[in-house]
Amino acid sequence: MATIFSRIAQGEIPSYKVAEDDNYYAFLDINPLMEGHTLVIPKREEDYFFDLSDDELAGMVKFAKRIAARQKEVFGCKKVAMIVLGLEVPHAHIHLIPMNSEADVDFRKEKLQLTAEQFAEIAAKIKVE
Repeated sequence: MATIFSRIAQGEIPSYKVAEDDNYYAFLDINPLMEGHTLVIPKREEDYFFDLSDDELAGMVKFAKRIAARQKEVFGCKKVAMIVLGLEVPHAHIHLIPMNSEADVDFRKEKLQLTAEQFAEIAAKIKVE
């Protein structure tokens, strides 16, 4: 059975898409720590990030780099954190989170509550073609 992330990438479950190519898909996290919090996934299902091939890892980071550049431009943040974390979905993924301090990427803090319109607006701002 496909993971929820695979189903999102295949368009079976709606998402706020930020970028896509033949191998990777990026979409807004629906429980964001910061505006623009984005998840980057390989389209090929693999549970553990470091079980991806060297080429897949390199490609995923290059794909993420374009999104991070756009996040930095749009949000004017100091940096964009790249975090590999998460056991709840058995599909390798990277969190890209605009940040001005390390407190911005504390996963224990309360998540932002955004409307569908806010999510759509943020996705449109950082969309990478």
